[in-house]
Amino acid sequence: MTLQTTDRQRLFSIEFVMLNLIIFFSFCNMAVFYSFFDYLARISIPSDWRGFLVGLEPMSAFLLRLAAAPLLHAKNAAAAMIAALILIMGVLCSYGWVVTVPGLIVLRVIHGAAFVLLVSAAMALVVHFIPKDKSGQGFGIISVSVLVPYAIMPLITESLKGYTQNEAQIYRGVTILAIPALLLLLLLRKRLNNALSEVEGVLVKRPKIDEIRTNLKDPRICLLLLVNLFVYLSYATVFYFMKGYAAANSITEVGWFFTIATIVMIALRLGGGLFFDKIDKTRILQVFMLLLAPCFMLFGHMNGNFMFFLMAGYYGLCIGFIMPLLNATLFEVSAPQLRGVNINLALFAMDAGFFISPYLGGVLIASGRSVAFLFNLCAGIIFVNLVVLVLFEGLKSSVPNESVAR
Repeated sequence: MTLQTTDRQRLFSIEFVMLNLIIFFSFCNMAVFYSFFDYLARISIPSDWRGFLVGLEPMSAFLLRLAAAPLLHAKNAAAAMIAALILIMGVLCSYGWVVTVPGLIVLRVIHGAAFVLLVSAAMALVVHFIPKDKSGQGFGIISVSVLVPYAIMPLITESLKGYTQNEAQIYRGVTILAIPALLLLLLLRKRLNNALSEVEGVLVKRPKIDEIRTNLKDPRICLLLLVNLFVYLSYATVFYFMKGYAAANSITEVGWFFTIATIVMIALRLGGGLFFDKIDKTRILQVFMLLLAPCFMLFGHMNGNFMFFLMAGYYGLCIGFIMPLLNATLFEVSAPQLRGVNINLALFAMDAGFFISPYLGGVLIASGRSVAFLFNLCAGIIFVNLVVLVLFEGLKSSVPNESVAR
């Protein structure tokens, strides 16, 4: 008899909890780079290069994740994570003495490659400890592990700035947070080997190229990846352009927009995760896509701090439902041996969104378009997502779900 860890009834296993702690500590090391653009100005990097250097890390992720995803599986994921954490520690310590454009280009590419390896390996591993009937709650917890560092690390960084010469010292200092992640991984390796030894062999080995090709021919997978891309294009537009919009419209408390939205997302995923698996995920996704489209249209009409804060909560509510339910739905329609690959393809869609959005947005603004126009464009993209989800719902009911590996 074979046993699939993803079909176990228990979500909060030691393995799942410890992997989420590792993800949390890993993202703490990335969340301190929210002010990297300003740091580049302080070390006298020419203004023409700053935006490129900021975007080079996600660009590297975008280019490398597609190659990394098929190569990572449960058998090699822990070793890949250990190697990536050690590499990230070296990169973080190097920011203090690498202060030239060529040096920073190399450093940012290595940083992006190491982080892609770390996150892709973590996702390839953690999916084996999510029961299929608790996928919504499982991905809600994972998303909280990712979000919390972005809520707390900027606050910690700001409080430390008065005691340091510049951000490079903080980047070097946060390497200490990689140590508990490394220790947890070393402690967890034996448990992982024991747990995964019970799993059918094909589920923890590298997927075959033919399996990946067949997977990408599944229209349900392709539609969900398209939805992910459009969501992240819109999400990245808010991330990159909301500050400029607020400043142009005399809204002074722009930082609170992201704080409020993040708090709402975290609260929803902690409290609402319990019923994520008791609802029709596709219908709820359709409902919140329908609500998110007018949210983007209203962004272009905000005229004061009160409405700004209100819209932050509205936005956080919609995104708070959409993100974990999208991953959970993709997880459910994927063949077990390809769940890690598909979740990493969703992360590839995220990388693409964060790479394409600032570029296209910058081109449109340079041509005379406003940020409000960008938000309206996002509203149109979200309406397209609604149509795609209706098509997906029809396919989901007509295509049988493969629950075992062949």
